[in-house]
Amino acid sequence: MENTNKRIYNKVAVGGTFDKFHKGHSSLLDEAFKVGEEIVIGVTSDAFGGQKGDIDPCDTRMSNLRDFLLRYPQKSHVVRLDDPYGPTIHENDFDAIVVSKETEPTAIEINEIRKKNNLRPIDIVVIEMVSAEDGVPISSTRIRKGEIDRMGHLLKKIRNAFR
Repeated sequence: MENTNKRIYNKVAVGGTFDKFHKGHSSLLDEAFKVGEEIVIGVTSDAFGGQKGDIDPCDTRMSNLRDFLLRYPQKSHVVRLDDPYGPTIHENDFDAIVVSKETEPTAIEINEIRKKNNLRPIDIVVIEMVSAEDGVPISSTRIRKGEIDRMGHLLKKIRNAFR
């Protein structure tokens, strides 16, 4: 009987702002841990992530992420990102990157930079965005606006608008 739990990559990258840690973030990380032995998780720094607006401090976001990581026995590292690429454009030992459809263009850029840096391209694993109850993707922005909760449930003021 074939072992379907076999991880196919040694070292996998995943990155994001991870503000208002939500079901979409969990889905992204679950996929990374499903396919990789060692996971490097990049979290945008305050300076870089702050371009997205009013987000929690990087230390808070990293701490929330570490709480989530307690469920996984694999080796993982959380690193601060000061740009969209992190260590993936400098270190040859990455095998893959896990991204959402929204961030797939950045993964393509990473491979272009890797080629210029004489590094082999990495596989790009794309997951679907996780939708809220209304069919619109869950996002930290929507959570900050009070439209949905972290699981994608519509909050009352929005739910009433659909009646």
